[in-house]
Amino acid sequence: MKIALPALTAALLFCAAPVLAQSHDHPAIERTYGSPTAFIASTVTVPAGSELIFLSGQLPDVTDTTAPAGSVEAYGDTETQSASTFAKIERLLATRNLTMGDVVSMTVYLTAAPGSERMDFAGMMRAYGKYFGTADQPNRPSRSTVQVAGLAGPGFLVEIEVTAARLPTHAH
Repeated sequence: MKIALPALTAALLFCAAPVLAQSHDHPAIERTYGSPTAFIASTVTVPAGSELIFLSGQLPDVTDTTAPAGSVEAYGDTETQSASTFAKIERLLATRNLTMGDVVSMTVYLTAAPGSERMDFAGMMRAYGKYFGTADQPNRPSRSTVQVAGLAGPGFLVEIEVTAARLPTHAH
């Protein structure tokens, strides 16, 4: 039995229409996790029509104005710098009426503190855990964390860039 290509295409579209209509009417950002307690999403799917907001890499603010300018002491250890950077990201997202729950992707760049060979991943995670995967904000982004040789200034141990997504709004 031969079926003409246009007829087959029409039949497939007809069958798929209810699925397309449902996803168009109620889009959702889908996140999958390797386990219920995973710190990051394995995958994040953002529906078509969503607005993507890309934040450039953010660096921490000075936390100790009495420390030498540009020193690690001026910005704090990795946990302190991470907390400062996440707070800055949260403020920037708020200017766009977004929250940390809208973050879908993140790249964390860490350097080793002076005298150390390895980045302080645990320190970054302590700060991260206050913003992601909490009872108040359960969403977790996809994320990569990498150790780099250096950042924009000698006192920086942390730089974080994120992508957030805003779902499309539909008139009802």
